[in-house]
Amino acid sequence: MKKEDILVEKIKERLKERQPQGRYQHTLGVVKAACNLANHYGLSIEKARIAALLHDYAKELTEEELKSYIRSHNLEVDQSLLETYQLLHGIVGAHMAKIEFQIEDEDILQAIKYHTTGRLDMRPLEKIIYLSDFIEENREFPGVNSLRELAYKDLDCGLLQGFNNTIKFLLKTDKVLHSNTVEARNQILRKLQSNKTK
Repeated sequence: MKKEDILVEKIKERLKERQPQGRYQHTLGVVKAACNLANHYGLSIEKARIAALLHDYAKELTEEELKSYIRSHNLEVDQSLLETYQLLHGIVGAHMAKIEFQIEDEDILQAIKYHTTGRLDMRPLEKIIYLSDFIEENREFPGVNSLRELAYKDLDCGLLQGFNNTIKFLLKTDKVLHSNTVEARNQILRKLQSNKTK
């Protein structure tokens, strides 16, 4: 058995202990979507698999557990993240992946860390994990099928639509909008507009 396969099995066993069945099924759906997108865009399927498996590794922690972990490990977080604790599991999950599974690959760690907000200058794997979280086969919401199609036509166009969906939802529900999401969305939009004029 390859080293990567042993790691994947170890992560899956830990996930089964940590996640309820529904969350685990979602995780497997994200793995499938991420591997398919990675294959489609010529990226490492192995990295996509590991990042997808671990993207919600800290999702089941309570607000107090997340904040306690952040304090005890001196992780840097801004006020918006602290106000919207549901976003903290990306940062905590990336740190746990490094400590518990000795993952040092920055592509994987950044993809886990920023899958909740996005950020400026996202790496290709970050884009894939962010999108896969939306388009995995268990997701059902208005427009999900067109988003799935768009993700395979153009990764940046899919990402822009994903950001737009998130922003619309947060505005509609009076939730705090993280500046990373706005900045990432605007950067992708400018890039796509610039490409059109060339």
